[in-house]
This record gives sequence, structure tokens and C-alpha cells, in this order.
Amino acid sequence: MREPVAWAPSPSPPASRLAYAAAHVVADPLAAHLPGSPTALDWDATLGFRRHLWSYGLRVADAMDTAQRNAGLDWTAMAELIRRSAAEARAFGDCRAH
Repeated sequence: MREPVAWAPSPSPPASRLAYAAAHVVADPLAAHLPGSPTALDWDATLGFRRHLWSYGLRVADAMDTAQRNAGLDWTAMAELIRRSAAEARAFGDCRAH
């Protein structure tokens, strides 16, 4: 094994292809996470990971991750994730956010 590679972000997004990342969410490590309780996410870490992906010119496809397709996130958390991700993408400068 070798040391991890640190990839430099591209100065501009890819022009010939659109690449989507099925970004995972980060659970709040301090929440109880009891069955039937609302989903508790670490919003700062979750959105920070999305900013990291956007810095490489990737788009984020919410609800592609299996944990986001009714296997971990409830509808309320999913709707909030999409709302926050879209707002963050606009603030980040990713005008491609829908």
C-alpha cells in the first residue's frame, strides 16, 4: 500500500461529459438513532462532502445512494437533504443545481 493520492481540483468543470456522484450522507454520531426515530444527519459533514465533490466538477445526484432510497433516510430527511444541497450548490457557485 502507498500513501493516498491528493488530487488537485480541475480549474474548470469537465466540458465533454457530465459526471454525477452518488454522494453518501454522514450520520450524526451523537444522535440516538433509535428505530422509528427521525433520521439524524451531520449536516456540516454531509454538505462539506458535497462541496468537495463540486470542487472536482462533479454533480451530485441525491437519492442515488441506496441509503437515500428508503433504506436509511426517511422522507422528511430526504426532502431536507435535497433542499439544503440545492441551496448549498447555488451558494458554492454550481449553477447546474436543480
